[in-house]
Amino acid sequence: MAAIFEGAAGLDQADRAAFDEALAFTRRADTGDVLARLLPGLDEQRRISVASHCALVHAAALVFPASCGQLVARLREAGLTVAEPVPSVVVRDRLAARHRVPAGELDVTIVHVRLPSDGESGPAVELFVLPVPPGSPLTRIAERERAERDESHLALGVGTQDAVVVAGLCALLTDADQGGLTPDGGGHNAIEDCTVLYFRSTGTGTGTGAGTGNSTGAAYPDHHRRLELRVPGRHPEALAAHLSHTTDEPVKRLQRLMTGAWTTQAIAAAAELGLPDRLPARADELAEQLAVDPDALARLLRYLAAVGVVTSQGDRYTLTATGEPLRRAAEYSLHPVAQLYGGLFYESFGALAHAVRTGREGFAEVFGQGLFGHLAEHPDLAAVFDAAMAASTPMFEPVPALADLGDARVVVDIAGGNGALLARFLHHDPGLRGVLVEQAHVLERARTNLADAGCADRCELVAGDFTSGVPADGDVYLLSRVLHDWDDEQCLVILRNCAASVRPGGRLLIVERLLPEDGRATMAVAWDLHMLVTMGGRERTAEHYGRLLAAAGFDLVSVHGLPLDGSLMQAVRRPAGPADPPPVDA
Repeated sequence: MAAIFEGAAGLDQADRAAFDEALAFTRRADTGDVLARLLPGLDEQRRISVASHCALVHAAALVFPASCGQLVARLREAGLTVAEPVPSVVVRDRLAARHRVPAGELDVTIVHVRLPSDGESGPAVELFVLPVPPGSPLTRIAERERAERDESHLALGVGTQDAVVVAGLCALLTDADQGGLTPDGGGHNAIEDCTVLYFRSTGTGTGTGAGTGNSTGAAYPDHHRRLELRVPGRHPEALAAHLSHTTDEPVKRLQRLMTGAWTTQAIAAAAELGLPDRLPARADELAEQLAVDPDALARLLRYLAAVGVVTSQGDRYTLTATGEPLRRAAEYSLHPVAQLYGGLFYESFGALAHAVRTGREGFAEVFGQGLFGHLAEHPDLAAVFDAAMAASTPMFEPVPALADLGDARVVVDIAGGNGALLARFLHHDPGLRGVLVEQAHVLERARTNLADAGCADRCELVAGDFTSGVPADGDVYLLSRVLHDWDDEQCLVILRNCAASVRPGGRLLIVERLLPEDGRATMAVAWDLHMLVTMGGRERTAEHYGRLLAAAGFDLVSVHGLPLDGSLMQAVRRPAGPADPPPVDA
């Protein structure tokens, strides 16, 4: 296709590449490819449902020829089917806002391009064309847009005007656990009479194309991180709701990000005051019950409503589904998590810059010692920490069923905390015995928990330091949320200690959050920074763990997803052989 752009078309190399990529994508891809690329968090049922309402209509790119007319002529001379250019409104206004120029100075048009064999029904390339002749003052805009590719996107056309379907699609696309997209502007295209809703993804990489049964596994350029949802007709309510969640201005977006600390403290304050346990109630009733300033409480409630923790009807407030886990009586209550995040962890993050400069934990810089040493000296904080860790118990629920236990009879949980995961194994198989290895002061709390779980009689409690050795004679060994506390060098010490006790063919089960290898924003990305600050540790990819395990004498044989973005990795001890290889680089 490079010959299309020679001569009068006036497109530079970046514009040619943008067009070639978009055209190649429309030739290979389908709706399933778009969903797999931009919405990897959708489960199969929801992906099929979305695909039943939508179809791929185009891949879009913004280009900057010297003349739109000359570009259209050259495309037609090359044998491509090119529709008549039509004015752009939405993209023109986005460019004007982004570059702070009057919209009237930007002559942006839309040109739809197809290969002749595609007819009029197949996906098209949608070119947004902003002419930039030599010496034009718009050259700076072209240079920045070519570098950042903000207007490159993939578009799905919705096959209905049903407002309920549109609202449902928008809700699913922006759901944190499913679509994970962020609203990114939109508008009504009067010429085509369609409502345009843009969404942005933080993902990168290559999609799998899974999900619709006929997808091609097409590869996607990394800059295709935006989705356009095209809905026929006017939908002012859907558009208004969409735009209310859009922050197009970079300064406004950055300021919203910087107020995240305020949200942490607002939720922590609500938990400390016991507010969630007293809802629903009127604001004045709450102020009297909690013995707090009525005006200040009303302002806190208003903020909590703005971030979706509570909702209000008049002056009466109720917890939302998001806020419900803050109740103390909630199953797996996040009440202690709010206290921990707003307390110890909040203070330790004040030393993030120190951690980044030095690569060492910020917690010790703030408190004068490491996290676990600090907790050992402050039992009240240790109790909050244990309760907060229990909130992640749902991550453990599938583990015993997913684990390859074979004929195992002894499960050794190394640094197993209060024994919550070990108790699940013992309940899963009444023939199992357990060994819990922990520090002495932690074992006292674990003893109570295991007794409450009804399995203390089948569990041996061993006070020990896993950095110097682990008990032998186990069939299955567990390391749950342990390795992320440590750097690679110390992880290898721990894994090699395990290897010394695990018989050849024995199994090591590891529960951790895995960093995504495709750049998606997951909980592990935040926890990776958290581990740097609080422990000097890190989250890792499955491939990274595989290298560490191999260096310690294990083979990583499977990885299973768990709730709360967790993962179960299963490794097998290799037969005795040559000395293990030296440590691997991070």
